[in-house]
Amino acid sequence: MASMAEQLAANINISAFSKATELKKRIWFTLGALIIYRLGTYIPVPGVDATVMAQLLAKHQGGILGMFDMFSGGALGRMTIFALNIMPYISASIIIQLMSSAMPSLEALKKEGEQGRKKLNQYTRYLTVFIALFQAYGIAIGLESMKSAAGFAVTNPGIFFLLTCVITLVGGTMFLMWLGEQITARGVGNGISLIIFAGIVANLPTALASLFQLGYTGALSPFFVVAFLVLAAITIAFIVFMEQAQRRVVIQYPKRQVGQRMYGGDSTHMPLKVNTAGVIPPIFASSVLLIPVTIAGFLSSDSTPGWLAYLGQEFGQGHLLYMIFYAAMIVFFSYFYAAVSFNPKETADNLRKQGGFIPGIRPGANTATYFDNILTRLTTIGALYLVVVCLLPQFLINHYNVPFYFGGTSLIIIVSVTIDTVTQVQSHLVAHQYQGLLRKSRLVKGKKR
Repeated sequence: MASMAEQLAANINISAFSKATELKKRIWFTLGALIIYRLGTYIPVPGVDATVMAQLLAKHQGGILGMFDMFSGGALGRMTIFALNIMPYISASIIIQLMSSAMPSLEALKKEGEQGRKKLNQYTRYLTVFIALFQAYGIAIGLESMKSAAGFAVTNPGIFFLLTCVITLVGGTMFLMWLGEQITARGVGNGISLIIFAGIVANLPTALASLFQLGYTGALSPFFVVAFLVLAAITIAFIVFMEQAQRRVVIQYPKRQVGQRMYGGDSTHMPLKVNTAGVIPPIFASSVLLIPVTIAGFLSSDSTPGWLAYLGQEFGQGHLLYMIFYAAMIVFFSYFYAAVSFNPKETADNLRKQGGFIPGIRPGANTATYFDNILTRLTTIGALYLVVVCLLPQFLINHYNVPFYFGGTSLIIIVSVTIDTVTQVQSHLVAHQYQGLLRKSRLVKGKKR
């Protein structure tokens, strides 16, 4: 069956795509939803001076707020209705997953199947509203005290502005959460990941044009521009290799006789990805870091305590404290997500119930220990890979003053989401070809009769 699926996937062509009407509808729906998202990043929050916001963001472009603006597709710099983007939902997902591992009641919901998953998703939505309210109120308060050479960021501060700003930002986040769920259900790919992907890719043309312009004017040497592009290509190739790398565990099924026929005796593989957590750890780590640092950045003024000003400075891009916390959280979320997504004991029990075993390993507890050891080693390699890819651009930005933020996190998100989306497209095409083969076989049987 696996070889047949691989053969069908290899034979996918343009004609097969043209016949897959359901897939085309899903792709058009996804593109339409992403266009709506991009249009929303240009609808401003009422009462905010866009000129002042542009000047303030330019001042912090190299910091973590610049990275937040990149994730939001420029919505933060323009202070639009999608300025919070989907980050509150990601923070809520982190908290719910942590709580589901610590609280027996939530852990029981995870084991209830589809109904339990729906309840956990509902809890995540409620928590998203709470986090978005907190962040939106903090942004509204911060906006009222922010000013630049062009004046204050808020034209008419007061209770009406606070209410309008909070409702607008929370409503924008909830709409994006709903839009992401619709993309996942009716489109192609993971909706939340695609929204972040669209925000990052939207800034690419401007960023590359800025880089080439600086190389053309002599602000950056042509050698550095070429070296930067070559390094980016090598990094992308390395990310593709690591994202597709896997450890194949041999699974053997014993032969069994049913009547006069012999069944089983087959050998298959259980693929375990090197980077089990995928793009989740960098996104989670960025989301967690954005909460305290954004508050510290908005509270910075002449009357700010020295320790808070120092904290806000050290959490900037390229600083030691930021790198240490960022790397630590990437490692933590890599192990955490690997433990949540793959249960060695449960996998070993299911394997034993199906009659399968790993050659040379006793079924049951020994198999679970074997899986756990493999998963630990793979997660260690995957976590180190994520740390290196995410922190390497930080050194380049810090030491060579790269004029825009486009780090390893962005590349991992772009590559991972692209691979996942293409894989889903191929799965739809393979399913469509299977359906075509089944229809043909039924027609042939009908004619024979």
